[in-house]
Amino acid sequence: MQKRLANWGNYPAIISEESAYTQEEQLRSFVVAHHGFIARGNGRCYGDASLGKHTLSMLKYDKVLSFDTVAGVLETQAGVTLDKILDIIVPKGWFLPVTPGTKFITVGGAVASDVHGKNHHMEGAFSGHITEMDVITGDGLTITCSPVAHADLYWATCGGMGLTGVITRVKFGLKKIETAYIKQKQIKARNLEEVIRLFDEYKHYTYSMAWIDCLQKGDSFGRSILIVGEHATKADLNAKQGQAPLQLPAKPRLTVPFNLPSFILNTFTVKAFNWLYYGKNFKKEINNVVPYEPFFYPLDAILHWNRGYGKAGFIQYQFVLPLEQKEGLVAILRRISDKGWGSFLAVLKVFGRQDSLISFPMEGYTLALDFPVRKGLFAFLDELDEIVLQYGGRLYLSKDARMKQEVFWKSYPNAGRFAEIVNTYNPGKRFESLQSERLLLTK
Repeated sequence: MQKRLANWGNYPAIISEESAYTQEEQLRSFVVAHHGFIARGNGRCYGDASLGKHTLSMLKYDKVLSFDTVAGVLETQAGVTLDKILDIIVPKGWFLPVTPGTKFITVGGAVASDVHGKNHHMEGAFSGHITEMDVITGDGLTITCSPVAHADLYWATCGGMGLTGVITRVKFGLKKIETAYIKQKQIKARNLEEVIRLFDEYKHYTYSMAWIDCLQKGDSFGRSILIVGEHATKADLNAKQGQAPLQLPAKPRLTVPFNLPSFILNTFTVKAFNWLYYGKNFKKEINNVVPYEPFFYPLDAILHWNRGYGKAGFIQYQFVLPLEQKEGLVAILRRISDKGWGSFLAVLKVFGRQDSLISFPMEGYTLALDFPVRKGLFAFLDELDEIVLQYGGRLYLSKDARMKQEVFWKSYPNAGRFAEIVNTYNPGKRFESLQSERLLLTK
């Protein structure tokens, strides 16, 4: 069936032939019979990594296969979304080992993007918690792989954007929790220098991130709000919360019903938003206990919030720089401030070490920013790419929609080895996306 498809950034949008199946034998038959397609989950990556001339939707392949409630091990098909998993595991006292900023991604997408969260500096990326998984490779075989069995396939699949095959089954460990709440601390930072110091001071917290104001200059350059947290214990809850520590009340959801006019997003409105967001914390430090949803998934409360960037869509630009290259972070923020193209959603995090093949994180600072698609944006982002390269960083493939191939090959040191493994398990370029063509990974 031909269908208009776009991922969360709504750029690019294409017409694609989409297929979907519920049985593994059907999936294998499809793989053997087709070339030039890519598996796709819920379309929550931002760019073109899961877009192609032909797409294989995994959303109907969505069964939970087993749940060991004692050991905390979950086994699912690849099309299950994290929100459905949370509904099952949280009431039993378990939580996801790693989660990104939305719960509406599939398990297969979590593997293909090797997602990270607010706890990467402590607990790594999603790949570090997988016991084993099944992948249908280009020859139609289902291979069970893990860090020790078919390890080359395993590590090229984690963060490999679907280019090694179709992920069908994933088994991974969970995290034990006492409650469905987070004990949260928010600290206002006057500028970038202070928030970097605070990250180091509070690095013992499991979860940490900072909202950052990209448009400030002078003494307020990079002013931020650091947010850190831990899973709350029963003793942390008040009387009302303690009555049902693993249950949360249903909350109404807002929605953006249509694409907003592009003129709404401008320097004035971004500055106004940043002023209000920074000013909402009247105290230097705020401590409270909150449900896990607003802590991990604040934007999920607004359905279709991506429509707020208008019909042309937006680019989420996420990069990471090595820990010792703080001046690179300063250079990029100054460039954004001088341009006046600030982002409503600018999130700064610290990564720990990532000993993997093609995954995005490295020990350092990562910043994610949203820019509406407009005249001159891509040329501006090319300038930022040069700064990222200069300071030894790289861009997140799951967010990318426009990176030039030379930037990818220069910034991912294992790109050559990754391409070799892709060629081994992807004969004839069966698995191919707009991104893989653009980056010359499947040309």
